[in-house]
Formats: sequence, C-alpha cells, structure tokens
Amino acid sequence: MQENKTELKRSLGLIDATSLVAGSMIGSGIFIVTSAMARDIGSAGWLIVIWLITGIITVAAALSYGELAGMMPKAGGQFVYIQRAYGRLISFLYGWTVFTVIQTGVIAAVAVTFANYAAILFPILDQDLFTVGTDFVFSNKKILAIVSIVLLTFVNNQGVKSGKTVQLIFTSAKLLALFALIILGLYVGLQTEVFTDNFTNMWDASRTVLNPDGTITVTKLAGMAILGAAGATIINSLFSSDAWNNVTFIAGEIKEPKKNIPRSLFLGTLIVTIIYILANLAYLALLPMHGNPNTVDVAGNGIMFASNDRVGAAAASVIMGNVGVFVMAALIMVSTFGCNSGLILSGGRLFFAMAKDGLFFKQATELNKNQVPAKALWVQCLWASILCISGKFGDLLTYATFASLLFYILTIIGVFILRKKEPEADRPYKAFGYPIVPAIYIIVTTAICVTLLIYDTSNTGLGLGIVALGIPVYYLFMNKK
Repeated sequence: MQENKTELKRSLGLIDATSLVAGSMIGSGIFIVTSAMARDIGSAGWLIVIWLITGIITVAAALSYGELAGMMPKAGGQFVYIQRAYGRLISFLYGWTVFTVIQTGVIAAVAVTFANYAAILFPILDQDLFTVGTDFVFSNKKILAIVSIVLLTFVNNQGVKSGKTVQLIFTSAKLLALFALIILGLYVGLQTEVFTDNFTNMWDASRTVLNPDGTITVTKLAGMAILGAAGATIINSLFSSDAWNNVTFIAGEIKEPKKNIPRSLFLGTLIVTIIYILANLAYLALLPMHGNPNTVDVAGNGIMFASNDRVGAAAASVIMGNVGVFVMAALIMVSTFGCNSGLILSGGRLFFAMAKDGLFFKQATELNKNQVPAKALWVQCLWASILCISGKFGDLLTYATFASLLFYILTIIGVFILRKKEPEADRPYKAFGYPIVPAIYIIVTTAICVTLLIYDTSNTGLGLGIVALGIPVYYLFMNKK
C-alpha cells in the first residue's frame, strides 16, 4: 500500500482531457481583451487577422507538443519535455517561472476577475475593508477571490474524479453560453448596418488613446507601424489562448496518454480557436469599432471604449438590453470558476513532478488518500492567494506571458533536438507537418517576442528577470541535495 503513495492513478479519458484543454483556455480574456486590441490596431480586418494568427500558432504548437506527449506520457508535461531536451537547469527555470507567476499568477488573476463580475450581481462586494497607502486596497472582492481558490483546491483534493466533474460541468456550461452569444449576436447584429460599417474600411489601422480629459488621440498606422502594433497587441489574444498545455501536466492520470493527450491538445485548441474568432465576429456585428467614450449608451461606447473593457457585456446588452449585463456577468463567473478549476487541478501535478525530481519541496511528492498531490496543491493555493492580496498579479502576468512564450519556443525546438538525439525513441504520434509546422510556430513566435522586446522593453525585461532569478534558486536546491 505504501509504494502507491507517490503514484498517480489513470482515470481521465479523451473527453475529460479535451474538456481540460478548452476549459483552461477559456477564462475571462475573450470577454475583455478585444477592447484593448481594438484601440491598439483600430481595424476590423487586422483584429480578425490577429485572432486568426493566434489560433493558427496555438494549434500548431499543440500539434507539435503531441509528439513530446506521446514520447513522455508522465506527470509534469512540459517540465519533463524540457528536461529531456535541455537538462535540469532549464527545466527548473521553467518550473520556477510557472510557480512564481505563470500558473499561480493566472489563477490569481482569474479569481479576481471572478470576484469583479460577482460584484455586478452583489454590489456589497465592492466595499473596501481597509487601505494601506495609495496602492494597497483590501476589499470584499479579494476575500471572495481567495475563497474561490481555496474552495477549488479543496474540491480537487477530494480526488481527480471530483476535479474532472467540476471541470466538465463548467466547461460545458460556458461553451453552450458562448455559442448562444455567438449565434444570437450574429443573428441580431447582421440585421443592422454595424457589421457592414465596421468592415467598410477594414484595413485602415490606427492607434487610439483616451486622454484624461475625455478627448481621444488617433494616430494613423501604415507599413511597419501596423506590423509593430499587431505584434505588440497579439500578447492579449495569446494570453486569452494560453494554458492549453496544462493537460500535459496531468499525463500521469490520463488513460492511454500516448493517444489521448495529442488528440485532446488538437481538439481543445481547435474548438477554442473557432469559438474565439466567431465571438469577435459577433462583437463586430453588434458594436461599432470606433465608439464614443463619453456616451451613456452601452452600445454607443463601441468595442474600443466598452465600460471597463467589458466588450462581452456590451455585446450582450445589445441582444438583451440591460439584463444582458447581468447575464454576461453570470456567464463570466461560470467561465472563470471553471477555468480556475482546470488550472488548479493541473498546476499541482507540475510541482509534484518537480518534487519527484528533487527540484521542489520534497513534501510535494506525497499523495493523500485520494491519490492527489495535496501538499503541492495547497502550496500553489497559498502563493496564488498571496498574489491576490498583493494586487500586483496584473503586472506579473504581463511579465510572465513573455517568459511563457520563450518556453513554448524552447519546447518546440526540443522536438528537433530529440529527433536528432534520440532518433530511435518510441514516437506513437509524430508532429503534424514536421518540420514545417513546428518551424512556422518557432519563426512566428520568435518574431512576436522580438517585437515585444522593442515595443514593451520594460515588461519583457522584467519577464526575463523573473526567469533569471531562478538560477540561484536552482543552485540552492542542488546544494541542499
């Protein structure tokens, strides 16, 4: 009985794995980031192109990861792939970044978004309990955010079956709701002239800034300026499409992982890509691209100036009136709660794999009576809760998204490295379109990273700093061993 305390049980099928991929991807981003992207690029045509490129490179990455997942169907996923291709230091830097900001930062951000939308339905949550200085505010919303993380951690500690049930229910609910938004949005919107107006000069790009005095400044973009703006703002859609790789973290609990992980990666990313593009078409059918930031009419604010960037709520209000705002708030609560369930479920498995390799706290290798890495989950819960309180998770996410892209590139380069180093290794699934599809991902994503380095040097530099900070921590672990 004792030897099973550190061995995970395989109990998740293809539908469960696909649900985790889609559920982890769909959080709050699709309902919000389009506003910021519209201000950055100012063109309906370029907006859809950016979402399309995001979908293509996400699916391309998933298809490439399938080969690695088939070769190494173990808990820890990307951590394991990086270690086999590059060694322990680089794999630790990945795990370090995931723990400090990528996974826990996303969990904190999604939890706070859940609480922010809950405040629309329950205004008492908007009350601040106390403030420290001008920056730190402790509110009822932060308490709710932490409670949601603790609750989902508790549910996931009851066994993988409890976690997968919550994940399947919430993923199904938000997929149905999103399809309803898309179908009703296109049906209502295409009967107006909004869609036609948005696409009349669809390639005229511009950057729009809302000034403190309520006026707006519009700068026309052309040539390389368009590519620079697109390369910088794509970080928003990439963030919305991230976390698809979380299913690889729980490979130790998936039935027939050599088949089901590659399939779930492809199916999940493809489904979400289609939904995201259709959702943006629905926004463009319902709301003018360029609105008036000072109007009290929700639809009149347009996509660019949707209140608090809540473009999803603005679109719903066109379909259903004021009640649409509350319906959308409930939908986003469902979406973010389900998203965090998947993130919490999978993140603990990565830290479990790191601990088994001696690169995380030893206690994280222990499984509870439900064969779940409980201590790893609670450590993740604690740090994510601290990020909720700090109020700095938004900055951390900006830094981490760049670092996350770098590790995606490294991992897919690992497909080429392992083909050369281990040509005889068992590969039940081979990367689709190799070497062209993986190479396209590497080239396009590298170009995006270079653009971000040029246009957002401070945040990308801090992202690199967080990764580099893991180097002394790694040697500290090695010295203890």
